[in-house]
Amino acid sequence: MKATPPNPPAPLAALVDRTGGVHPAHEIRGVVAMHRLGMGLAAELHAGDVLLLHGDLGAGKTTLTQGIAAGLRVPEAIRSPTFGLVAEYDGMTDGGTPVRLYHLDLYRLDTPAELEGVGFDRYAEPDDGISVIEWPERAGGWLPERYLLVAIDYAGPDVRRVTIQVVGATHQPARATKR
Repeated sequence: MKATPPNPPAPLAALVDRTGGVHPAHEIRGVVAMHRLGMGLAAELHAGDVLLLHGDLGAGKTTLTQGIAAGLRVPEAIRSPTFGLVAEYDGMTDGGTPVRLYHLDLYRLDTPAELEGVGFDRYAEPDDGISVIEWPERAGGWLPERYLLVAIDYAGPDVRRVTIQVVGATHQPARATKR
């Protein structure tokens, strides 16, 4: 996606209702708008939240994560941890509370069983942080019971349709279950 003048995302309250359900898709135009959406999401996140980012290659999952990191005041440059699976960053919530950002990219995962070796349970239950997981479908039965599913779909050149679905009660830390 190339940068275009941003369409500001809808207020987060219109995007996420933590009581559950799926909200209407929102059209995001360009990299800048996807980054801003991530910053808006970050303002509403807290320790224990898990975001599952679903979308094709080039959909904007890493760009959204970079926006979340910027919103959490992470000073480092964020890149997809494709070969290492996990990257950890120190950040801070809007309220000034220190929080860890766990960025997982499961694209190169061969089997879900490999998740045990990286301590996936810790990231599915991030008591001290927020987990953002790209390619969650590769985790199989290792996914937590509660999460925010962010689906990013291609809607045209430089246009993405983003839908956020709350699964489970996200006001409590997520809990992983192996199936």
